[in-house]
Amino acid sequence: MNKDQKNEVIELLKSKFSQYNNFYITNTESLTVAQVNDLRKTCFDKQVEMKVAKNTLIRKALESLDSEKYAGIFDALHGVTALMFSDSPKEPALIISSFRKANAKLEKPVLKAAFVADEIFIGDNQLTALTNIKTKNELIGEVIGLLQSPAKRVIAALLEKGKKEGAVEEAPAAE
Repeated sequence: MNKDQKNEVIELLKSKFSQYNNFYITNTESLTVAQVNDLRKTCFDKQVEMKVAKNTLIRKALESLDSEKYAGIFDALHGVTALMFSDSPKEPALIISSFRKANAKLEKPVLKAAFVADEIFIGDNQLTALTNIKTKNELIGEVIGLLQSPAKRVIAALLEKGKKEGAVEEAPAAE
Protein backbone atom coordinates (compact mmCIF):
# COMPACT_ATOMS: atom_id res chain seq x y z
CA MET A 1 0.00 0.00 0.00
CA ASN A 2 1.56 3.28 -1.05
CA LYS A 3 1.30 6.60 0.79
CA ASP A 4 -1.59 7.90 -1.31
CA GLN A 5 -3.62 4.74 -0.69
CA LYS A 6 -2.94 4.99 3.04
CA ASN A 7 -4.06 8.61 3.06
CA GLU A 8 -7.24 7.61 1.22
CA VAL A 9 -8.00 4.97 3.84
CA ILE A 10 -7.31 7.44 6.66
CA GLU A 11 -9.67 9.99 5.09
CA LEU A 12 -12.36 7.34 4.64
CA LEU A 13 -12.00 6.26 8.27
CA LYS A 14 -12.10 9.87 9.47
CA SER A 15 -15.36 10.40 7.62
CA LYS A 16 -16.84 7.24 9.15
CA PHE A 17 -15.73 8.18 12.68
CA SER A 18 -17.24 11.65 12.16
CA GLN A 19 -20.46 10.28 10.65
CA TYR A 20 -21.26 7.76 13.41
CA ASN A 21 -21.54 8.37 17.15
CA ASN A 22 -21.03 4.67 17.81
CA PHE A 23 -18.37 2.27 16.63
CA TYR A 24 -17.07 -1.06 17.81
CA ILE A 25 -13.56 -2.45 17.41
CA THR A 26 -13.58 -6.24 17.10
CA ASN A 27 -11.16 -9.07 16.49
CA THR A 28 -12.29 -11.39 13.70
CA GLU A 29 -9.07 -13.42 13.56
CA SER A 30 -9.53 -17.16 12.92
CA LEU A 31 -12.96 -16.73 11.32
CA THR A 32 -13.26 -18.43 7.97
CA VAL A 33 -14.03 -16.44 4.84
CA ALA A 34 -17.57 -17.86 4.88
CA GLN A 35 -18.05 -16.79 8.51
CA VAL A 36 -16.74 -13.28 7.82
CA ASN A 37 -19.06 -13.01 4.82
CA ASP A 38 -21.97 -14.17 6.99
CA LEU A 39 -21.04 -11.55 9.60
CA ARG A 40 -20.83 -8.85 6.92
CA LYS A 41 -24.24 -9.85 5.56
CA THR A 42 -25.77 -9.69 9.03
CA CYS A 43 -24.22 -6.27 9.56
CA PHE A 44 -25.54 -5.06 6.20
CA ASP A 45 -29.05 -6.34 7.01
CA LYS A 46 -28.99 -4.47 10.35
CA GLN A 47 -27.58 -1.24 8.81
CA VAL A 48 -24.22 -1.61 10.49
CA GLU A 49 -21.17 -0.81 8.37
CA MET A 50 -18.25 -3.20 8.80
CA LYS A 51 -14.78 -2.14 7.69
CA VAL A 52 -11.44 -3.86 8.07
CA ALA A 53 -8.36 -1.65 8.33
CA LYS A 54 -4.82 -1.67 9.62
CA ASN A 55 -4.45 -0.63 13.22
CA THR A 56 -1.94 2.12 12.44
CA LEU A 57 -4.32 3.70 9.92
CA ILE A 58 -7.21 3.53 12.39
CA ARG A 59 -5.03 5.15 15.03
CA LYS A 60 -3.89 7.92 12.67
CA ALA A 61 -7.50 8.65 11.69
CA LEU A 62 -8.62 8.84 15.32
CA GLU A 63 -5.61 10.94 16.35
CA SER A 64 -6.23 13.43 13.57
CA LEU A 65 -9.84 13.86 14.72
CA ASP A 66 -9.29 14.14 18.49
CA SER A 67 -6.43 12.24 20.13
CA GLU A 68 -7.62 13.01 23.68
CA LYS A 69 -11.20 11.91 23.06
CA TYR A 70 -10.15 8.54 21.62
CA ALA A 71 -7.02 7.96 23.76
CA GLY A 72 -8.59 5.04 25.66
CA ILE A 73 -9.16 3.12 22.46
CA PHE A 74 -5.55 3.07 21.23
CA ASP A 75 -4.55 0.13 23.47
CA ALA A 76 -7.22 -2.01 21.77
CA LEU A 77 -5.64 -1.54 18.35
CA HIS A 78 -3.66 -4.75 17.96
CA GLY A 79 -4.15 -7.96 16.02
CA VAL A 80 -6.77 -8.31 13.32
CA THR A 81 -9.23 -5.43 13.57
CA ALA A 82 -12.69 -5.00 12.11
CA LEU A 83 -14.68 -1.84 12.75
CA MET A 84 -18.45 -1.79 13.07
CA PHE A 85 -20.13 1.60 12.58
CA SER A 86 -23.73 2.11 13.61
CA ASP A 87 -26.30 4.76 14.45
CA SER A 88 -27.66 2.39 17.11
CA PRO A 89 -25.53 2.11 20.23
CA LYS A 90 -26.34 -1.53 20.79
CA GLU A 91 -26.92 -3.10 17.36
CA PRO A 92 -23.26 -4.18 16.86
CA ALA A 93 -23.26 -5.77 20.33
CA LEU A 94 -26.43 -7.69 19.46
CA ILE A 95 -24.89 -8.81 16.17
CA ILE A 96 -21.74 -10.07 17.90
CA SER A 97 -23.75 -11.88 20.59
CA SER A 98 -26.14 -13.53 18.14
CA PHE A 99 -23.27 -14.48 15.81
CA ARG A 100 -21.53 -16.25 18.68
CA LYS A 101 -24.73 -18.05 19.69
CA ALA A 102 -25.36 -19.16 16.11
CA ASN A 103 -21.80 -20.48 15.92
CA ALA A 104 -21.63 -22.07 19.38
CA LYS A 105 -18.03 -23.21 19.09
CA LEU A 106 -16.78 -19.72 18.28
CA GLU A 107 -15.57 -17.13 20.69
CA LYS A 108 -15.13 -14.66 17.85
CA PRO A 109 -15.69 -11.92 16.99
CA VAL A 110 -14.19 -10.59 20.20
CA LEU A 111 -15.05 -7.10 21.32
CA LYS A 112 -11.81 -5.17 21.83
CA ALA A 113 -13.40 -1.78 22.47
CA ALA A 114 -16.49 0.27 21.75
CA PHE A 115 -17.11 3.99 21.52
CA VAL A 116 -20.75 4.66 22.30
CA ALA A 117 -22.06 8.20 22.68
CA ASP A 118 -18.71 9.58 23.92
CA GLU A 119 -18.21 6.65 26.34
CA ILE A 120 -15.43 4.10 25.89
CA PHE A 121 -15.97 0.44 26.72
CA ILE A 122 -12.85 -1.73 26.78
CA GLY A 123 -12.81 -5.51 26.63
CA ASP A 124 -15.07 -8.36 25.67
CA ASN A 125 -16.52 -8.46 29.19
CA GLN A 126 -18.42 -5.23 28.31
CA LEU A 127 -20.48 -6.97 25.61
CA THR A 128 -23.38 -7.83 27.91
CA ALA A 129 -23.58 -4.26 29.20
CA LEU A 130 -23.59 -2.96 25.63
CA THR A 131 -26.45 -5.27 24.59
CA ASN A 132 -28.52 -3.78 27.42
CA ILE A 133 -27.97 -0.14 26.45
CA LYS A 134 -31.23 1.60 25.65
CA THR A 135 -31.51 3.32 22.29
CA LYS A 136 -32.78 6.88 22.02
CA ASN A 137 -36.17 5.67 20.78
CA GLU A 138 -36.48 3.16 23.64
CA LEU A 139 -35.71 5.90 26.18
CA ILE A 140 -38.22 8.27 24.58
CA GLY A 141 -40.84 5.51 24.67
CA GLU A 142 -40.19 4.87 28.35
CA VAL A 143 -40.44 8.57 29.20
CA ILE A 144 -43.70 8.91 27.26
CA GLY A 145 -45.03 5.82 29.02
CA LEU A 146 -44.10 7.26 32.40
CA LEU A 147 -45.70 10.58 31.56
CA GLN A 148 -48.88 8.93 30.27
CA SER A 149 -49.26 6.61 33.24
CA PRO A 150 -50.35 9.23 35.83
CA ALA A 151 -52.64 10.90 33.30
CA LYS A 152 -54.31 7.56 32.51
CA ARG A 153 -54.85 6.92 36.22
CA VAL A 154 -56.42 10.36 36.71
CA ILE A 155 -58.72 9.88 33.71
CA ALA A 156 -59.67 6.38 34.87
CA ALA A 157 -60.43 7.69 38.38
CA LEU A 158 -62.57 10.52 36.97
CA LEU A 159 -64.46 8.14 34.70
CA GLU A 160 -65.02 5.74 37.59
CA LYS A 161 -66.25 8.58 39.81
CA GLY A 162 -68.50 9.79 37.00
CA LYS A 163 -70.03 6.31 36.65
CA LYS A 164 -70.71 6.10 40.39
CA GLU A 165 -72.30 9.58 40.47
CA GLY A 166 -74.31 8.77 37.37
CA ALA A 167 -75.61 5.58 39.00
CA VAL A 168 -76.60 7.46 42.15
CA GLU A 169 -78.40 10.16 40.16
CA GLU A 170 -80.23 7.62 38.01
CA ALA A 171 -81.56 5.66 40.99
CA PRO A 172 -83.80 8.44 42.40
CA ALA A 173 -85.04 9.36 38.93
CA ALA A 174 -86.24 5.79 38.34
CA GLU A 175 -88.67 5.95 41.29
